[in-house]
Amino acid sequence: MRGALHAEWTKLRTVPSTWWLLFAVSALTWALGAVTTGTVSTDQCPSPDECHEDTVKLSLTGIWLGQAAVAAFGVLAMSSEYGTGTIHSTLTAVPGRGRVLAAKATVVTGATLAAGTVAVLGSLLVGRLILPGNGFSSTPLSLSEGPALRAAVGTVLYLGLIAQLSLGVAAVVRDTAGAITTVLGLLYALPALVELVGDEKWQERIHEWAPASAGLAVQATKNLEGLPIGPWSGLAVMGAWAGAGLLAGATVFKLRDA
Repeated sequence: MRGALHAEWTKLRTVPSTWWLLFAVSALTWALGAVTTGTVSTDQCPSPDECHEDTVKLSLTGIWLGQAAVAAFGVLAMSSEYGTGTIHSTLTAVPGRGRVLAAKATVVTGATLAAGTVAVLGSLLVGRLILPGNGFSSTPLSLSEGPALRAAVGTVLYLGLIAQLSLGVAAVVRDTAGAITTVLGLLYALPALVELVGDEKWQERIHEWAPASAGLAVQATKNLEGLPIGPWSGLAVMGAWAGAGLLAGATVFKLRDA
């Protein structure tokens, strides 16, 4: 297994798109987070202390954009080998297909968690710098608080799960454009269905089972009783999506010829 891990890491770090996409995870997350936190203020509240905005969640809003780069990264780690034909060399060097996919999942997840940590910490720092100027000086962002720490750690894990889901989908679809479209559809189209569904029960069900809306419930630090699904339960739903994607990918990868 060590040899397979080394081979996958070597392939990953020598591809220029790897570093551009990992940089994009942080850059996109920071950028949208800065815009979001920069546009909210306490002006419409009776007083700053009575403004009940979830400043942690606001600071982490950029994940909605950064996750697209993670999806592309996870997909390309698998689909690019089919596009270039190097999958044949990979399977010759490591005949066990289960080991190949496990090594890819480990390396891709590790790289995503590292980039996700930078993205999350940077977003919280941006929020800490911007929000006081908008009247939120009484609610500094601090990871010493339990809910804020849970939101930060949970968001990083969420990005890792997206990478795994994307890798699994790519193993099934094999085509880069098709796999990225599928993953982005799951992440963005399902939550958008809420606007088209009139029944409140179905709206709540979509929030509970769509991977993005459920998984990002982990970012909430206030008014948890009003959430369609709890923070850790929502992340577990995202984990189920990732597990299903990897299982489907492993099954197809083993049964279908390269």
